[in-house]
Amino acid sequence: MCELAQVSRASFYRSWEEQEPDAAEMALRDAIQKAAVGHRCYGYRRVKVEIEKAGLVVGVKKVRRIMREDNLLAVRRRKFVITTDSDHHFRVFPNLAQYLELSDINQLWVADLTYIRLVSEFVYLAVILDAWSRKVIGWAVGKTLDHRLTLAALEKAIGARQPGAGLVHHSDRGSQYACAEYVQRLEQVGATLSMSQPASPWQNGKCESFIKTLKAEEVSLRQYQNLEQARQSIGHFLEEVYNQRRLHSALGYLPPAQFEREWNEQNNKEAAARQFLL
Repeated sequence: MCELAQVSRASFYRSWEEQEPDAAEMALRDAIQKAAVGHRCYGYRRVKVEIEKAGLVVGVKKVRRIMREDNLLAVRRRKFVITTDSDHHFRVFPNLAQYLELSDINQLWVADLTYIRLVSEFVYLAVILDAWSRKVIGWAVGKTLDHRLTLAALEKAIGARQPGAGLVHHSDRGSQYACAEYVQRLEQVGATLSMSQPASPWQNGKCESFIKTLKAEEVSLRQYQNLEQARQSIGHFLEEVYNQRRLHSALGYLPPAQFEREWNEQNNKEAAARQFLL
């Protein structure tokens, strides 16, 4: 459009900010969210370069301010264990998920975060899947991207599954998963933490794939007016559509809930047969 009108992009965005500051700010935040969430280890300088590729003209200080307000600044890695402090330099755990061969529920949980755009603001979704069945077992939607959101999703998963010792919980290296409160809650149920290596989203591929499905089949088809509407609509999709009805090729074209039911029924039959033989 700028090329056809022979107007520079910088002039267009300056004019847009003057005439419709709210819409321009939302567009900028949207671009920053996409870049920051898509490249979890990017700092504000790299995010600035990324959004400039899309044509947005913005100063590095503004990008840094918005990322700080939205809690999107990258967490620096630390080689050794460091206690919780005001700088949020937490322990980074090795990737254990890559060595697991799954055969049942509650062996590996995978967790991730994404943002949801409303009409005039952003909200965030934290989600936990059972990696074996792909079932969503914990989720939470909120206005802040901090450990309270991930903890809410974790508590929901623990309440639904009641996992025993031996569970591996895998996520990225964000502070929301590395903070003391989150780590301690997992340790209370006997879980072991696992984290992806930097700039390696494929190491949490099942969650990444799920979020793409969520965006394509739910979020992109809606225009949520407020937080409560987003929570209700997304909750319906997760609990009723994704878990109960959506077919997964990796599960023999069964929905996650049915896949788990049929697996449990088969296990119960085999256990009963063994007991009979004894």
